[in-house]
Amino acid sequence: MTIRIFVPRDSTAVALGANEVADAIAAEAVRRGLDIQIVRNGTRGLLWLEPLVEVETAAGRKGFGTVDAADIPALFDAGFHTGDSTHALSVGLVEEIPYLKSQERLTFARTGITDPVSLQDYEEHGGYEGLHIALGLDAQAIVDMVVESGLRGRGGAAFPTGIKWKTVLNARAVQKYIVCNADEGDSGTFADRILMEGDPFLLIEGMTIAGIAVGASKGYIYVRSEYPHAIATLNEAIAVAYAKGYLGTNVLGSGKPFELEVRKAAGAYICGEETALLESLEGKRGIVRAKPPLPAMEGLFGQPTVINNVLSLASVPVILGKGAAFYKNFGMGRSRGTLPLQLAGNIKRGGLIEKAFGITLREILYEYGAGTASGRAIKAVQVGGPLGAYLPESQWDTPLDYEAFASLWAVLGHGGIVVHDDTADMAKLARYAMEFCAIESCGKCTPCRIGSTRGVEVMDKIIADNERPKQIHLLRDLCDTMLSGSLCAMGGMTPYPVLSALNHFPEDFGVPPSEQSAT
Repeated sequence: MTIRIFVPRDSTAVALGANEVADAIAAEAVRRGLDIQIVRNGTRGLLWLEPLVEVETAAGRKGFGTVDAADIPALFDAGFHTGDSTHALSVGLVEEIPYLKSQERLTFARTGITDPVSLQDYEEHGGYEGLHIALGLDAQAIVDMVVESGLRGRGGAAFPTGIKWKTVLNARAVQKYIVCNADEGDSGTFADRILMEGDPFLLIEGMTIAGIAVGASKGYIYVRSEYPHAIATLNEAIAVAYAKGYLGTNVLGSGKPFELEVRKAAGAYICGEETALLESLEGKRGIVRAKPPLPAMEGLFGQPTVINNVLSLASVPVILGKGAAFYKNFGMGRSRGTLPLQLAGNIKRGGLIEKAFGITLREILYEYGAGTASGRAIKAVQVGGPLGAYLPESQWDTPLDYEAFASLWAVLGHGGIVVHDDTADMAKLARYAMEFCAIESCGKCTPCRIGSTRGVEVMDKIIADNERPKQIHLLRDLCDTMLSGSLCAMGGMTPYPVLSALNHFPEDFGVPPSEQSAT
């Protein structure tokens, strides 16, 4: 009987030696005369256990982590290939690990379970059910389902996905486009990468449904250049989809065309902004466009264009396959469905956590993350990437919900959570926010281009205690100008980390306790 052993091909696992582990397992099995099949799956998202090796048993898949190539002979000696091993690296049934078991996995239901480039695996686990249903509906009905689901953009802006689709559907044009923003550049984020590497057919299916829904015959996946494994996996899956009729001029014999290709990004953070992305996709320098017109009316090559994030598009097959009501049943308030959270920074158990909206930051930090890797107290948590606010402990019981976070003058963004312990200097982190903006600004608008440069200078003076009260006042004025006058979120949101650090941690800016309420 062939023994199936799963070794992740995800970038994180590979960086930690997964390829060497797979080679060692194969060589040891040959040496012992064992009949095994190694399946290179995606990651389960338990990155603190990678490489996580799984063995298929009658009771389910049993895991071993963190595995090094040097551990393989001892693992075989302990009978790990039978699944009954009591080896120290055994973590038991993977599905029973609390970190994973307590999640609500809709978008990432298959990730880590299947071979990412096996269409058969994808179909056997419910893949393409959504597309088959979509092909039996008219375009308006598909859009209505997405509107009814309450799906909002997972890239940061949280704009209702269905409304964007409706606008493109109603636009009159010979050519329309679907563009996937996979330029995942925020610090502490990796959900897009995990999905593209671990379940690429889901993104392909979501984009195909989007194309059929709005009448777009061409799609592009704009992937950041730092994701070579994701690009290779996507291209392999796209080739399979074409060969099996899921892409092309006549999708599954429906008479409806949808062509799809991957474009490698140019390595600029600003190209995560949708209009700068379009400029780059057209072969131009990635700079922000003024709005209006909106991309939904005049987007790629001047044509109506749906631009959605990876996670937004990957949510669509679930909505079509299980119904809008099923998806809408998860979440709270106007934040429906689930949000893939990415836990990073100074955290003991970093990884991907998909939960319905409503869980608190404190639960994420301690029930999943198990506190800091350093063992020290958590001081601040930045949510929503480098432009997100720093949240103090007093705000960690706020439910993860778009409106709840907005009331704190914070954002959920792409769901990235970066943890800092009590050794963090918040003034230096505020300076870094300004420096990051100065480096990554496209330069089109003055508040962002010049404001961030002046911001670094002001922060240097504050840190050096050079007329500190005057400089703090100037910093606030500068942030107000950037907030109100910037053309896009690059300059408009840089004040979020700066002012939140100043407001919640004034002592790190040298503000005496007697003056802290006035900062």
